Amino acid sequence: MSASPTAASSATGPDLLRLDYQLCLAIQTAGRAMGGVYRKLLADLGVTYPQYLVLLALWEHGELSVKRIGELLRLDSGTLSPLLKRLDAAGLVRRERSTDDERSVLVRLTGKGAALRDQAEEVPCRLVSATGLDEAEAARLRDALYRLSDSLDESLDDMGSGAHD
Repeated sequence: MSASPTAASSATGPDLLRLDYQLCLAIQTAGRAMGGVYRKLLADLGVTYPQYLVLLALWEHGELSVKRIGELLRLDSGTLSPLLKRLDAAGLVRRERSTDDERSVLVRLTGKGAALRDQAEEVPCRLVSATGLDEAEAARLRDALYRLSDSLDESLDDMGSGAHD
């Protein structure tokens, strides 16, 4: 289903609407496939992919506010709250109101959550291996996808509230 980049970039007129020329479909199918690989890789850890992302943020930064986790993962509180509740119920994190600001909820790893880090260390290498890319290609792709996300977010902001549903 893939078209060569040259063919896609030189498409004109009706060819622009060919399914295999659509960047959105390529990203969607890659995301679906990546999700499937992550489900297999994370099964032994007993966490879902979104839970894994929260754990990555906490392993890297230590205690974080719910707001900061949302910023790091680009998730809204409506998505994040039930996710954190499940991690708390599993004994991997603890959520507590900040003593400095009662509106803020702080999240920290439990001993069990911190210990899971050792088991998770092989996940990134196994994921890169599953992509068929070498480490440099994977890093370039990651960087390009971050630039794409930033550009799309900026374009969306530029479009303002006049966008059509």
